[in-house]
Amino acid sequence: MEQQHTTRKPSAAANKNSAYDEAVGRRKTAVARVRLSARHGGKADQPDITVNGVSFMKYFTVPEHHRTVVAPLEKTDMVKHVTVSAHVSGGGLAAQTEAIRLGIARALIKRNEELKKKLRAFGFVTRDARMVERKKYGLKKARRAPQWSKR
Repeated sequence: MEQQHTTRKPSAAANKNSAYDEAVGRRKTAVARVRLSARHGGKADQPDITVNGVSFMKYFTVPEHHRTVVAPLEKTDMVKHVTVSAHVSGGGLAAQTEAIRLGIARALIKRNEELKKKLRAFGFVTRDARMVERKKYGLKKARRAPQWSKR
């Protein structure tokens, strides 16, 4: 009889000594792959975040988007301790910022499980499942019916 060999994936606990923590964040059609690593040098007062190889301050020009991306790091006092690298695609800029925010929150939880309660209290762990409703035939938009005249 042949003996069947099974291969096991390494557990999450075995990867604790890796150089970075990786997580995925999604919002509408935007998908962000986020890598969180220990910070080495740089300006300690400013967050070290790159989005698609560009500084997040240049990628997102609206100040509200800057605040959204940095929020999980500021609320957990991790701005000075981590470097964030994100690759994001799809969606608009607002959806991309929220996808990155979710990815950062998930990566922080992978790094330190104790932060989960704090991040959940601010609503950073919950995936916003709202999507654009599809257009139906016979209607002008998803729900907007064509103008109707009785006479």
